[in-house]
Amino acid sequence: MDVHARLARHLLVDGYRLVLDLELSQGSWLVDARDGRRYLDFYTFFASAPLGVNPPFDPDFTRLLGQVARNKPANPDMYTEHLADFVDTFTRVFGDPALPHLFFVEGGALAVENALKTAFDYKSRRNEAAGRSPALGTRVLHLTQAFHGRSGYTLSLTNTDPVKTERFPVFDWPRVDVPAIHFGDVEAAEERALAQARAAFERHPHDIACFIAEPIQGEGGDNHMRAEFLQAMQRLCHAHDALFVLDEVQTGGGTTGTPWAYQQLGLEPDIVAFAKKVQVGGIMAGRRVDQVEDNVFRRSGRINSTWGGGLVDMVRSRGLMEIIERDRLIPRAATLGSVILERLTKLEAEHPETVANVRGRGLMAAFDLPDTAARDAMVTALREDAGVLVLPCGTRSVRLRPALNIPEQDLEHGLDALATTLEGSLAR
Repeated sequence: MDVHARLARHLLVDGYRLVLDLELSQGSWLVDARDGRRYLDFYTFFASAPLGVNPPFDPDFTRLLGQVARNKPANPDMYTEHLADFVDTFTRVFGDPALPHLFFVEGGALAVENALKTAFDYKSRRNEAAGRSPALGTRVLHLTQAFHGRSGYTLSLTNTDPVKTERFPVFDWPRVDVPAIHFGDVEAAEERALAQARAAFERHPHDIACFIAEPIQGEGGDNHMRAEFLQAMQRLCHAHDALFVLDEVQTGGGTTGTPWAYQQLGLEPDIVAFAKKVQVGGIMAGRRVDQVEDNVFRRSGRINSTWGGGLVDMVRSRGLMEIIERDRLIPRAATLGSVILERLTKLEAEHPETVANVRGRGLMAAFDLPDTAARDAMVTALREDAGVLVLPCGTRSVRLRPALNIPEQDLEHGLDALATTLEGSLAR
């Protein structure tokens, strides 16, 4: 019985039809174990594989990974040299001195959960210190078209696709219309959004613990916002003593051309959630969090988990970060991103009736097609006819997520295939 049939006896198997060959796949090329067909990967496991498949680890490091994999210690209580090496490397490659507190956990949704718990704790204690009820500080201001996860708290924030949230109980937390730059009159949209945010703070005095946003909304449609809007939201948070939280689960790890997208936007977050390319979930925190002396990073057990992130993932992450650092792959992402935007902008100019709203930062790029059907047909044709894997997002967008170390010739191959597939669809 084949892999899909075996899995279908117990799992919903509605993903790719290929069977990933983990031995023959390499870098940005995935090999189907059934027939040997190769696929160029602009998908990278939902943008979570920074160096594609089978990263170029040396043999000694590969052996170390195997040795560490024999055990899964509880990192919050049982410390190892491997954990210390990972933390040192993380702070050197991705760290922000203004966000010195680190917390690790498995998965992006749980990273966001613990960012929210940190904010709830902060706001409750700030209220208590000001003589207000510590029961206040229970709400999270967020944006439409946001995807922050599928866990308990995050379900109240995610609003991209009803299938992901309907019939599940959620909190009635205040939501602001996202003023994405490709939605129309962006300045008017920003003013409406800021008015909604101000009204929410007035409607729930002292009860909004934080505002959270993705610097670029991925699943919601690769929605970019102007730095001016996010800076204005940051000022509102300061004015109302709410924390400013960024979800960089998808944008973090160097894909935008800097370690974190907020570094290009003039922002100073109090908490940053991460996962995906880091290969370990978690948060960085500091700034106004430290206005509360007894915050969650100073009280044992306030936020915790059994494994505190998996040690094998941490060792692998350290190896990935060392290669990213050594080969200067983060600034390279910015350089290659300009190549992608140039090629996509050319397609948009040549086919303005079909391709629209080309946008991107670094290797996080997207464009729109006329409708959902046209977008889905393009994704399918790229996969089946051209052997290129891409992701849909929003209602009509195609998003590109190549690996940080993709060879330039492979990037050009994928962009050529995109152009050829578009021409073919227009000819039909």
